[in-house]
Amino acid sequence: MTSTEPVALPLTRQCPYAPPPEHLRLRDEQPVARVRLPSGMTVWALTRHEDIRAMLTDPRFSSDRNRPGFPAFTHDPIPVSLSLLGMDPPEHGPARRAVMGEFTLKRITALRPRIQQIVDERVDALLAGPRPVDLVPALSLPVPSLVTCELLGVPYAEHDFFQSRSATLLSRGISVQQIQQALGELLSYLDRLIAAKEQEPTDDLLGRQVRRQQEQGPVDHEALISLAFLLLVAGHETTANMISLGVLALLDHPEDLAVIRRDPSRTPDAVEELLRWFTIAELGTSRVALEDVEIGGVLVRAGDGVLGLSNTADRDPEVFTDPGSFDIDRGGRHHLAFGYGPHQCLGQHLARLELQIVLDTLFRRIPHLRCTVPVDELPFKNDADIYGLHELPVIW
Repeated sequence: MTSTEPVALPLTRQCPYAPPPEHLRLRDEQPVARVRLPSGMTVWALTRHEDIRAMLTDPRFSSDRNRPGFPAFTHDPIPVSLSLLGMDPPEHGPARRAVMGEFTLKRITALRPRIQQIVDERVDALLAGPRPVDLVPALSLPVPSLVTCELLGVPYAEHDFFQSRSATLLSRGISVQQIQQALGELLSYLDRLIAAKEQEPTDDLLGRQVRRQQEQGPVDHEALISLAFLLLVAGHETTANMISLGVLALLDHPEDLAVIRRDPSRTPDAVEELLRWFTIAELGTSRVALEDVEIGGVLVRAGDGVLGLSNTADRDPEVFTDPGSFDIDRGGRHHLAFGYGPHQCLGQHLARLELQIVLDTLFRRIPHLRCTVPVDELPFKNDADIYGLHELPVIW
């Protein structure tokens, strides 16, 4: 293959703990390269940490998914607003500030007792149930689903509904018609949910957003649906996948697991390294150039789409020593697992807290937990836009 031939994405990981080898080759040989998406679009891919951070803080790159040239992975992009995720200045700043108060470190820390209760209840059920058990539906999915439902004011009885629809939306292996159906069903549900809160605002994140808008003027119903969609899908899917992957990685690195068992104050360090090591979501780092911009020594023309391969950038040897190793002593929080810049993930404090509580509780209460199959036989989500595990069978 010559350097002028676009690499076809997505590529499958050869090792479940590493980006595809072709990504790493691009980073080393052609860090700003042309790649071809399944939709047929050819866009730029960035693979270095420095270049991706530069793009994510440069106002000459737009997050607006409706702009011509924005990277589209499917042949028929779904015309749904992603609220904050797809906004540019000047609208983005006020819209983000309106909701970011719900995700301050102080507010999230206050949720610790309730999250601990949720995790304890799920581990109680594990201990009382049959063995072996698939940890994905038994723990990884229900913990963030319950937390997200309570935070947003979504009845938990509906969790199977939105979990199945969000999984469809994030899958690469199904038809556009199936995606459109799942999207329509989820948006219709959120339409009814927001309408009910407009009639009787509840004391939860969405209810407080409704009340705030009512006090300032007319309620932007569509914007609230879009916000609910973003927080509901992103709020549980990413954390659920990180729980499964985090448990597996620690089981596969028993010396590191022994460290956090002896000293739970080290769990936050382990969480940061897990986030860096996997970097499971990349679509939020897509942009389109508003004008000609030079990045990484390459001229990106106005209207060109750009994709940041963050999982590869988080293995950049210029930033992380021995980046392919799992090292809970690394102490680095400057990874790109939550993005960077104005669009950095609002829910990062919540995700960190959930991961810390789950890992500490699970390994304290079930110290002899082990996976029942070899790592290379596990069904990893190479068919989804957010990396994870379809199943994680464990026993003790």
